[in-house]
Amino acid sequence: MDIRQLDAAQLDAMREIANIGAGHAATALSQMTNKIIMIEVPEVSIVPLEQVDRMLGEPDEVMAAVIMKVLGDLTGRTLQVFPGAAASTLAALLLGGDEPAFPDAFDESHQSALKEVGNIIVGAYLNALSEFTGKLLIMSVPGFAIDMAGAIMSTSYLNFGHEKDYVFCVNTKMQIGGAKLSAHFLFIPDEASLQIMLREMRLLA
Repeated sequence: MDIRQLDAAQLDAMREIANIGAGHAATALSQMTNKIIMIEVPEVSIVPLEQVDRMLGEPDEVMAAVIMKVLGDLTGRTLQVFPGAAASTLAALLLGGDEPAFPDAFDESHQSALKEVGNIIVGAYLNALSEFTGKLLIMSVPGFAIDMAGAIMSTSYLNFGHEKDYVFCVNTKMQIGGAKLSAHFLFIPDEASLQIMLREMRLLA
């Protein structure tokens, strides 16, 4: 089955998983920061890899990204993308102090803090997927990139494979106090893993 052929019921199932993952991530981040953090999932979509940067914003907009491989029973890649405003707010929340100017003042400590946030969010989504499918999913050590949206999505960064590959895009809205921030979780399963995933979710005969 081609990932482009997922119907409304299958996308609804993926959104349900994303909502559960978002709830777990919000709880974990709230406990870590002693702040009330809410994460909503307004949209789950499937987009060609070559078009994903258009969903993230302007191609020349500089963003931060936490990149991981997915290993275990299901394999693929994940990418958690933070626009500049979200990156600065989250880094300051974890480290204390003022929000760093992004990207110029975003140093190694800020990058490390954002990798930890990405680790939590990606882990929450993958745990939710694991619960639904009964499959073991393991995250690799996270990589990190700061660059323009178009460059972040290039195969030279992600090694996704082919520019015609399709990506699950989970657009998220994070509310931290009075601040409302956007972020994007991307998951591209290998073809064999997609088949297994859909079968275990009883969406494929």
